[in-house]
Amino acid sequence: MMYSDPLAFLLTFTTYGTWLHGSAKGSVDAQHNRYGDDFIEEDTDWERREFSKLKRPPVYLSEQQRTLIESAMREACEFRQWFLHEINARTNHVHVVVTADENPKKIIEKLKTRATMAIRHQSHHQSRNRKVANLPLWTRGGSGRYLWNEEAVQAACKYVREQ
Repeated sequence: MMYSDPLAFLLTFTTYGTWLHGSAKGSVDAQHNRYGDDFIEEDTDWERREFSKLKRPPVYLSEQQRTLIESAMREACEFRQWFLHEINARTNHVHVVVTADENPKKIIEKLKTRATMAIRHQSHHQSRNRKVANLPLWTRGGSGRYLWNEEAVQAACKYVREQ
């Protein structure tokens, strides 16, 4: 059997505290994280327990922050010579379709790092409260779907643009 690299990845990651286990939106955990697996079923008690564990309020991104994040991630892709097909930073999550020579976890980590640096730099100059500028923006990890053919890449790009 011959191995081939995917054409691209559809990456999704969320902001801190906004997409909790048990949510009606669906989520994954160690037992529900393989391709094709169903999401965790809605469980309002579990979601409430998860919410009570948060160390601070959830992070929702302003329009200005979303624009800054998209710009920072474009720069990161250009610097690393990754091909950015599509990006959409939402109020509580980010979708990226990218062709890169790394595994999805590493790509997500590098994009989050670059975006965090940009947000903190902006916050540092706009706020006297340095402590707020250093709080986490993102949840751990994220989703990295492999896109094996052009149709999958185009479908992912349409999803990121229009959903």
